[in-house]
Amino acid sequence: MAEIDNINEFAGIAPYNDEETVAALARLANHPYTKLISKYLFPHEKRDFLGNMLKEVRSVEEFQQAVVSKAVAWVIDTSTDGFTYDGVENMADQSHRYLVMSNHRDIVLDPALTQYVLFQNGLPQTEIAVGDNLIKDSKTVEALLRCNRMVTVVRGVSARELYLSSQVLSKYIRQGITSGRSSMWIAQRQGRTKNGIDVTEQGLLKMFDMSGTKSFKENFEELHIIPMSISYEYEPCDVRKAREVLISRTQKYVKKRNEDMHSIIMGIRQQKGRVHLHIGKPLTSEEIEAASCCANNDRYQLIRHAVDRRVIEGYKLWKTNYLCYDLVNGTDKYAEYYTPEDVTAFKKYMEHRLGKVERSLDREELRDIFLRIYANPVVSKEQLAAEGQ
Repeated sequence: MAEIDNINEFAGIAPYNDEETVAALARLANHPYTKLISKYLFPHEKRDFLGNMLKEVRSVEEFQQAVVSKAVAWVIDTSTDGFTYDGVENMADQSHRYLVMSNHRDIVLDPALTQYVLFQNGLPQTEIAVGDNLIKDSKTVEALLRCNRMVTVVRGVSARELYLSSQVLSKYIRQGITSGRSSMWIAQRQGRTKNGIDVTEQGLLKMFDMSGTKSFKENFEELHIIPMSISYEYEPCDVRKAREVLISRTQKYVKKRNEDMHSIIMGIRQQKGRVHLHIGKPLTSEEIEAASCCANNDRYQLIRHAVDRRVIEGYKLWKTNYLCYDLVNGTDKYAEYYTPEDVTAFKKYMEHRLGKVERSLDREELRDIFLRIYANPVVSKEQLAAEGQ
């Protein structure tokens, strides 16, 4: 596998190598939480089982096999009613690496489930682009994520600093893919989707293009962009997302300290029903060629629309999506996909979730936002179908 060129340039954002991983895991082995996590992941073993295992790990690959894959399997077994996937064949060609652009519904589980699928199918796992807001408050979390192929995305800085850090990240991603070192997973937008509408940020596409030294068409073709969709029957952190959307309507939403960490824990522990991951087909040369014929920002818009179409096409719609669509619109358009009992159960679930939010927030608005988180994937599918007519 290709080594990282200009290693000093990327030192602040690159994942740990094998040597750094071994050292970090040896430190984590003695962390107070390690015994607690060991109890959950390996209930039939002694409490120091995980700690001893971490001390014996000798590479990133070994860490993935011995620990991470088992941790994800535990999450699937304990917090879902089944995990399915399709489209693996779209990443089977190992003559090159890929830029995976995924919709983003859960901070940790979206990329973790992606890695799990690749691992289960004997395919190389990707590196994972993660915002540095998740690691600023915890060196322990930073060490764990960097052992797990995390590439740091700098956020919350000045425009000048953001431009410079974007140049470095763009170069790192392109070099990893074109050298054959590693594929990259990145969300199609900054932060999780809060309203159920997945849209690729144009600025992200411009960032990818910053490191290109060839024509627009060649720059995007060599990235081998793969859109990806993840669909949860019960949206992780749904009530937190609804609350944030409501507050953001009247003021700037400011996260509390460790709020992202609490969302990570909730996303892992919350019951998610069924979950499906769809690996889409790569963007074609024809799609990129059509974009290259446009001027200025229009070319990025065409790439964005191509990614968005793939993401929406890959949605797995659950009964929760259909019944919420009908509740929002006062129809029975999709009644064949659910029963009256399903509606009653979901309303009970929703009111229980809303009960966890401060009473000062308008309940009708909050309820409407909550329902639309689930309804909007159906709306997106409908709009896509209408465009194709």
